[in-house]
Amino acid sequence: MTSAEASRPASAWQIERPYGTRSMVVLLLAVLVFFAAGQRVEIGRMLALSGEGLLAAIGLRDSSQVSSGMAQIARSLFPAQISERTEVARIENFDRQHLPWLSYIEEQTTREQRLDPATLAMKESIERREVLVEPLGYLRHVLAKMLETLEIALWATLLAVLFSLPLAWFSARNYTANLFSYGLARGLVSLLRAVPELVSALFLVLAYGFGPIAGVLALALHAAGFLGKFYAEDIETADDKPQEALRAIGAGKLKVMRFAVLPQLMPQFIGYTLYVLDRNVRMATVVGLVGAGGIGQELKGRYDMYHYAHVGTILIAIFLTVFALDQIAARLRRRYA
Repeated sequence: MTSAEASRPASAWQIERPYGTRSMVVLLLAVLVFFAAGQRVEIGRMLALSGEGLLAAIGLRDSSQVSSGMAQIARSLFPAQISERTEVARIENFDRQHLPWLSYIEEQTTREQRLDPATLAMKESIERREVLVEPLGYLRHVLAKMLETLEIALWATLLAVLFSLPLAWFSARNYTANLFSYGLARGLVSLLRAVPELVSALFLVLAYGFGPIAGVLALALHAAGFLGKFYAEDIETADDKPQEALRAIGAGKLKVMRFAVLPQLMPQFIGYTLYVLDRNVRMATVVGLVGAGGIGQELKGRYDMYHYAHVGTILIAIFLTVFALDQIAARLRRRYA
């Protein structure tokens, strides 16, 4: 220890506290705000009901609203429906000689008590009908709808990337000298992110009609705002030394972007794009609820008809698809990181 260090007063060696009076006041205000908001959104009631459900699950309580509701949901959704039964009389141009794979025709007999108008007595009537049974019919239908959902998500992601590239360019301050263009691009990015996909889909369904077009555009517009913001922020914070070296030899902005910025930001760009693809798959289900195509449209229809076993099949298909995409995205991130 030097003489200068030894002569310092003891107060000079004190470590500053990581928090002060201002930090405590801000923390107290945050707690009060969350407490007030929790009262309005019934957080206390949620905790009480969840606690009752937990006690019922471990046998310390006879029953609860939550446990009864969850049990009813489980009984309704499972076992999942994978077969399809269609009355032959309702199938147009039905060909008995060329049935779908694994399908067969089954005869059903129903007995009903009907009033005979002549004698005014109840008589039993027997009605026979033929039904086409497809053991995997509904599963094939769900897979086809799930494929359409994936196609909606893929095209929405592709369009989002194409829309976001010029937005990111003009939203990066170091590549946009014109402040008007910069402000306009930033405002457009904020607008696209501010409008939820479901709201966009509601209006696009009115413009384009029911089907996947509205879903693709709704997802693409919102994702373009997300990607435009994060692409631009990464471009602004990219290492400037390689860019200065290229500018020194007369390279223009496009060449600087191509050879100095993109190589160092490509892993982040790939990560953002894969996240948007994963999110678009999930949101394609949601926008389908308002008629924008995909598995969501099938989910809404089956739910409205109280076909909960069919809903269970759809939910399993969505889960398996999202899980598989998550695994693929993780492998791509490890490869290009």
